[in-house]
Amino acid sequence: MDSTATGAALLDQLPPPLPAARVIALNQPKADLHTPRSYTWNGWSFDVPPGVFIPGWTSRLIHERLLDGRIETRFRRYAAMGAGLGVEAVAAGVRGAREIYALDVHPESVATAARHYARLVGERPGTRLVPVVGDVFEALPAGVQVDVVTFNPPAVSQPVSEDPDVVRNVCVGAPLLARFFAQLAERDLLAPGGEVYVIVSNTADLRTIVGDALDRGFTAEIDHLHDWQDGVLTFLLKFQRAPKSTSQLIRGGLA
Repeated sequence: MDSTATGAALLDQLPPPLPAARVIALNQPKADLHTPRSYTWNGWSFDVPPGVFIPGWTSRLIHERLLDGRIETRFRRYAAMGAGLGVEAVAAGVRGAREIYALDVHPESVATAARHYARLVGERPGTRLVPVVGDVFEALPAGVQVDVVTFNPPAVSQPVSEDPDVVRNVCVGAPLLARFFAQLAERDLLAPGGEVYVIVSNTADLRTIVGDALDRGFTAEIDHLHDWQDGVLTFLLKFQRAPKSTSQLIRGGLA
């Protein structure tokens, strides 16, 4: 595929989801989810309470870019959607973000992220952590705008478990991203020039996800494409608000 394609041209060449049986096989939850665990990355250690997920390889693709500035948060307002264990918040704090909103629908995940941030980053002049529990952006105060958003969503296209913790973190599906982009647009949450990074694989309905973003007035491009050599393709997608004069034409192929 043409990794430089944007907008409708990108939408047209995105692959469909892998076959259902393959998607389910690739996303089987680990048996230890409801036990205390530990995680180490970049020399940092994290305790993992029951119900909180350990980051996988797709999350680490985001973590690396936050830490080295390929996704720049320094001096910027950053929203870590799906804060989980708190690695994104810690990386942005070390990088020198101005404000960090650690958002998650799971209260224990938000508390865990805040605890790890306090221990590994602590108080830093010019940097502030704001823990937020809520569904997508609903709990953000009115008037808040951010410059950068990252999200590794639970967008797997097939149900892989009836455990609500697994569903919450793996297979809510494309409708979650529809709400995500709707709230970004309707609440005017993205500051001028702001960037939204969403990482999704072809275990998800990529065309529906990107189509919803285009319909909400965002541009779309591939920031990074990773081929796992097993049929799985992971896309780190970058979205921005289109100029108002062109936002209604994006899906028609003019942006």
